[in-house]
Amino acid sequence: MNIKKSILVRVRVAFLVICLFACAILYKIVQIQFMDGQKWKSISKERRIYYKPVAATRGNIFSDNGSILATSLPFYRVAIDPTVAKAEVFNSGVDSLAVMLAKFYGDRSVDYYKRKIKNARHSDRQYIRLNSRQINYQEKKMMAKWPIFREGKGRGGVIFEKVEKRFKPFGILADRTIGFINEDKNGAGLEYSFNPNLAGTDGEALFERIAGGSKPIYDGTDVKPQHGYDIKTTIDINLQDVAENALYKALEKTNAEYGCVIMMEVKTGEIKAIANLGKTKGGYIEDYNYAVGNQGRTEPGSTFKLASMMALFEHSPHINLTDTIDTGNGRYRIKNTYMTDAKINGYGKLTVQQVFEKSSNIGVAKLMEANFSQDQQAYIDYLHKFGLSSTLGFQMDGEARPYMKSPQDKNWYGTTLTSMAIGYELKLSPLQTLALYNAVANDGVKIQPIIVKEIRKADNVIQSFSTRVLNEKVCSDETLKKLKAMLEGVVEHGTAKNIHSNDYKVAGKTGTARKVKDGRYVREYSTSFAGYFPADDPKYSCIVIIDSPHGVNVYGGDVAAPVFKELADKAYARDLAMHKPMQARVVPNKDSLPPVYTGNFDDLSVILNRIGISNHGAVGADEEWVKVEQQRRSLNFTANPMLEGKIPDVTGMTLRDALFILGNQHLEVRVEGSGKRVQKQSVAPGTDIIKDKNITITLS
Repeated sequence: MNIKKSILVRVRVAFLVICLFACAILYKIVQIQFMDGQKWKSISKERRIYYKPVAATRGNIFSDNGSILATSLPFYRVAIDPTVAKAEVFNSGVDSLAVMLAKFYGDRSVDYYKRKIKNARHSDRQYIRLNSRQINYQEKKMMAKWPIFREGKGRGGVIFEKVEKRFKPFGILADRTIGFINEDKNGAGLEYSFNPNLAGTDGEALFERIAGGSKPIYDGTDVKPQHGYDIKTTIDINLQDVAENALYKALEKTNAEYGCVIMMEVKTGEIKAIANLGKTKGGYIEDYNYAVGNQGRTEPGSTFKLASMMALFEHSPHINLTDTIDTGNGRYRIKNTYMTDAKINGYGKLTVQQVFEKSSNIGVAKLMEANFSQDQQAYIDYLHKFGLSSTLGFQMDGEARPYMKSPQDKNWYGTTLTSMAIGYELKLSPLQTLALYNAVANDGVKIQPIIVKEIRKADNVIQSFSTRVLNEKVCSDETLKKLKAMLEGVVEHGTAKNIHSNDYKVAGKTGTARKVKDGRYVREYSTSFAGYFPADDPKYSCIVIIDSPHGVNVYGGDVAAPVFKELADKAYARDLAMHKPMQARVVPNKDSLPPVYTGNFDDLSVILNRIGISNHGAVGADEEWVKVEQQRRSLNFTANPMLEGKIPDVTGMTLRDALFILGNQHLEVRVEGSGKRVQKQSVAPGTDIIKDKNITITLS
């Protein structure tokens, strides 16, 4: 009995404890729910409701003629609040909506989308994302007409969440120059350098945390973002395209490591093309701005001889281009080392002009020794005066700082003066070298290169950038006269005579500098050509760098100069102001019109108007190519449209025009026959272009 009574007591005590514990829980529930309910609701709301940044629309980047180089395009994520729509709207439209979603996205079944939306409505979920794929603006407009969605956000519950993506209409053209900026605000190029202008100011909007994500709350407290400004660059799309293509071909042909091209207007300093291509496993891409940055800062080699000769003529103005120097047998001892010339057995006796034209290292070294050996600091002072020891203050971040020695430095050796004179033991970026050549072309006025002309908000100019003079006169007029004669001589008679043109004069200098590996000079080269054209009235200056080319001929004149020539030819062909005026007006025979078949509308109009042939036709202002029909005493133009994705009609065109048009359509062209014009083509005009399509044109 005692045991039974003991057990009952224990059970009753346990029951009492459980009851007390249950009462305590019940009391706490009542306290939280009713007594402190408002407090916890406020805390819950504070944690559930929050402000989220709303990104500003990033500004556009334009070329010099207003073409878009980079812009932000709107994309959207599609979500829905299935609790918003009225029952009759929801029930009558959910089946059709599910069918359309399944067909559009193509990743899930109709039942999946129908079940997903219905379950969310049944569970009172106020936000579900229907698919992770982002849609474009046209797709958004189409979706906005679908069942339930057509009721809009307020009555249908559809939510189009805007997401902006950076888009470059010209693809990889000027890719590194345009640049990028990532989420951490790091980047490169114009996107990074002008980010404060392009980015704008973010706004903010109220969002509510819900299961599966968050949804916006439109309560009127939103702070609207201030969209970014646009920037207008100096880049010429056509010249940029030519520069990149010419550079790519040269790099691929020589299996070089990297290369760059810069082309700018002499008078304004506006950069019209800047191309950078580096070698990767997949080919050559714009992976770094070698034209401006530290990786492109190298020993310039013989292109630096321009600066040395400028210093020489400034220091010793009595030296004439006809004075002679004996360069010997091509091997010259300086202290405990030997300097050599490119020609085996040497050049012998040369004039100062020929020393520069043939790029004789020994000739330049002897001139430096004769005039600066007693005062080597004077040579360095001239280089400082020319602005070669300081940066240009370029608009894009990352400009390399020049490296230049001084006689007071510990690493100034007995051979340093002559080494620097031929472009070694110092480092410059290609842009810094070009700025000096541009100064010579610009009658001694050194100006700051620019790549951005304006910062704009719509049509309003917020800030403009004009030509800034860095040095009013880098050298005397007498020195300039000598330098220009030498630069022209390089192309007429010297190391770059392979790019001589009968249409316009070119002035420039080749460079071939040995590279350093593990502290020693090896037989790998950085080749270059810097110059300007037309030499008698300079319009453009340009520099080309091809680093570490492979092959038999790896000199600047063989590798870099042809790239300069291709770009210069294109610039000259499209700029009629550079062309030589016609000597006399041709009086046409009105009864015998010249044979004209087809060609470029602008070119034909200029020529026919110049020689007095009547020409007309209903051709649109944007029509580039035309066919020509001969009437009694005039020529009539009709449109010859070039349609994207269609085989163009090139019959009657010159070979040059035909190759240009077919090449732009990425066609492989085979030429048969001989003559000046295309008689027939193997694929009919208007045929759809198939990838890697071949076409044969026959000349007559």
